[in-house]
Amino acid sequence: MDTNRKTAIIVGVLFIIGTVAGILSVVFTSSILNAPDYLMKVSANVNKIIIGALFVLVMGFVLAMVPVVMFPIFKKHNEVLAIGYVVFRGALETITYITTAISWLLLLPLSQEYVKAVSPDTSYFQTFGTLLQRVSQLPMGVFVFGLGALIFYYLLYQSKLIPRWLSVWGIIAIILHLITGVLILFGLQSDFSTSNYIMNFPIFLQEMVMAVWLIVKGFNPSAIASKSAKQI
Repeated sequence: MDTNRKTAIIVGVLFIIGTVAGILSVVFTSSILNAPDYLMKVSANVNKIIIGALFVLVMGFVLAMVPVVMFPIFKKHNEVLAIGYVVFRGALETITYITTAISWLLLLPLSQEYVKAVSPDTSYFQTFGTLLQRVSQLPMGVFVFGLGALIFYYLLYQSKLIPRWLSVWGIIAIILHLITGVLILFGLQSDFSTSNYIMNFPIFLQEMVMAVWLIVKGFNPSAIASKSAKQI
């Protein structure tokens, strides 16, 4: 098995692991963090919040490996964009995931103090809790992920490493994802709303189809051979 075939399999597996981890983080935390009495819920579900935060970190670190693994291939086609991809998805996106995990973990001691508070005025707990929630719900991660993914799919389209219909699907789907970030920013949509799920489903499906394609088919051999021949 040659290096490019191994790289394709690794990237496909990383996408699947990262996506599954992201879904599990939502499964463990969404009903808790979006409850009206979320501080009470957090206090009563400490382990779920910790597990959810760990899944967020797994997702971040796993997906950060994709640009690192792809860089040697992408730089042969467009080194500037390849570096940009590493910056957005390898560095900035990882920072957003770490920030999200930290904000969730900080809710744990806050919620425990809220439950133990004897003062009738607990508004300051709600204020700090809301602030921490807002940090994790800011659409900056949407924009960082979206721009990084846009670079990724453009490079795939340019290089023809995968079928172009799959790259175009990714570009269209990630534009929809970026639109959700704008809607969230203006308060027209929330992270866990039905419309948000519908608009993000195309990129979820595309990434899973692409991941399976990379594992089963690998990169287009003619695209690899053509680029190698031009560099000789």
